[in-house]
Amino acid sequence: MKLLSFSINGHEKYGLIAPDGIIDLSPFFPGCPDLRSFLPHLQQLNQAMLMGKKADYLIDQIGFLPVITRPNKIICAGMNYQEKRDEFNEQDPDPTLFIRFADSQTGHRCGLIKPLRSNEFDYEGELALVIGRHGSHIPADQARGYIAGYSCYMDGSVRDWQHTWFTAGKNWPATGGFGPWLVTPDEISDPQNLEIITRLNGREVQHDNTHSMIHSIDKLIAYISTFSALSPGDVILTGSPGGVGKKRNPPLFLWPGDVVEVEISEIGCLVNPVIAEIDKKPYSANPVYTNVS
Repeated sequence: MKLLSFSINGHEKYGLIAPDGIIDLSPFFPGCPDLRSFLPHLQQLNQAMLMGKKADYLIDQIGFLPVITRPNKIICAGMNYQEKRDEFNEQDPDPTLFIRFADSQTGHRCGLIKPLRSNEFDYEGELALVIGRHGSHIPADQARGYIAGYSCYMDGSVRDWQHTWFTAGKNWPATGGFGPWLVTPDEISDPQNLEIITRLNGREVQHDNTHSMIHSIDKLIAYISTFSALSPGDVILTGSPGGVGKKRNPPLFLWPGDVVEVEISEIGCLVNPVIAEIDKKPYSANPVYTNVS
């Protein structure tokens, strides 16, 4: 299944991608106001429930939201591909982790906001996974059973604000693209063998396979759940391949008017235009995500 969060007439909803459009799932689960709260009930969704149901909306009618709009946690693994480690001369063998905040995200076809106070806004295409049930101290050989699904992520980095650590460079509003949708594990043949490609204005700038991860999906979940209990809707970013703009000669950064794509086999293609900070409305704690064609 492909699940998504979306807006229609200013209202947040979640649904299922169907051949003829999007089926709104909220009427079937009235106690679940968003996709995050629905995930523990995912197994209750079956073909019999949806038999004969036509799509409620066409794709072109909706605005895409970040797949999980208000995750409790977004935990990111950095330096998880050898080419990327070589680019940054990373020597620490343990997972490099940092956090994102929920309001740093935006959806498919929505604008990535280049911060006004930065000239080094960089791209990083990644595989994201979403946790589907509560877990702590999860053994690596059981980790897959805690995954609700997989998605694409554009983990934008404000390089000149990363300083000695990542927090200030990873949490500017709408610098992380998340989408288009969540693909459930039954549709992924092997999450550790997916092609991941990032394009900037149609030019391929990153290309690798998730089998190149230094710390596998299973090991990341086991490691993270040792010190932080995981819950439905938590997001884990699994790292970006080499080829980032910061380490190119000359450097290649994002500017308003650019278009970034993150395509992952068996999942889909996340597309985000880059817009200037002055183009957006005043920031709100409950932002309205504007869909950009």
